[in-house]
Amino acid sequence: MSEEISVAEAYSKGRTTFMGLELLIAPGALVPRPETELLGTTALDVLSQMNLPAPRVVDMCCGAGNLACAIAHFAPTARVWASDLTDGCVEVARRNVAHHGMADRVSVLQGDLFSAFSGLELDGTMDVIVCNPPYISEKRLEGDRAHLTELEPREAFAAGPYGLSIHMRVIKDAPRYLRRGGVLLFEVGLGQDRQVISLLERSKAYENIRAVTNEAGEGRVVVGHTTSQA
Repeated sequence: MSEEISVAEAYSKGRTTFMGLELLIAPGALVPRPETELLGTTALDVLSQMNLPAPRVVDMCCGAGNLACAIAHFAPTARVWASDLTDGCVEVARRNVAHHGMADRVSVLQGDLFSAFSGLELDGTMDVIVCNPPYISEKRLEGDRAHLTELEPREAFAAGPYGLSIHMRVIKDAPRYLRRGGVLLFEVGLGQDRQVISLLERSKAYENIRAVTNEAGEGRVVVGHTTSQA
C-alpha cells in the first residue's frame, strides 16, 4: 500500500527525485524507484573505470529518462541514446532531457528495443548499455502484483511467463551495438540475478559476469562485458 501511495503522490506532484535530480513524471511512464539508483551508480562506476574522454551510452527501456539524465549529469562528457516503446515514456523522457538542458547530449528515440536505432549506424560503437526492463511475470501481474498496474502502465512491468523476456532479447541483440569490451548492465527483480547471469553465460558473448548487491545483500544489478570475440 505504501508504494501505491507514494506513486499516487508522485503523480499528483508531477515530479520526483532520482539520484539527486528532480525529474518530471506523468502517468504514461513508470515513477523512477530508489532501487534503480543502484543501476545508475554501478553504470557510473563502470564509466569511471573506463576513463574515456567521451563515453557513448545507451539507456534501453528508458521510461521517464531517469537513468539517461542521471548518467549525463554525473558523466558530463557522455553522449547518451535513450529508447522506449511507448508514446508516454518517450514524451516524459524528452521533457526531462529538456528540463535539464541536455538535448545536445541525450537523444530519446522511440521503438521496440534496439529497432529505435535503425539507420543511425550505431553498431559496434557503444561503451555501455544500461537497461531497467520490465521484469514481472504475466502470472504475477494477474495475481499478487496486480496492484502495480492500477496507477502505472502495464508495459512497464509485464515481461512474459518468467519475467525475463526483455532481458533475453537485449542479451541477444546488445553485442551488435557494444564495442569489444563494452559493458551491459541490467536491473533484475528479487531472485532473478542467478537466472540473468546464466542467460549471459549461455550466450557466449559475455565475460566477467557478476551481480551487484544492494545494502540488504540482494543481487539487483547484473553486469557483463562483451568478449574480445564479440
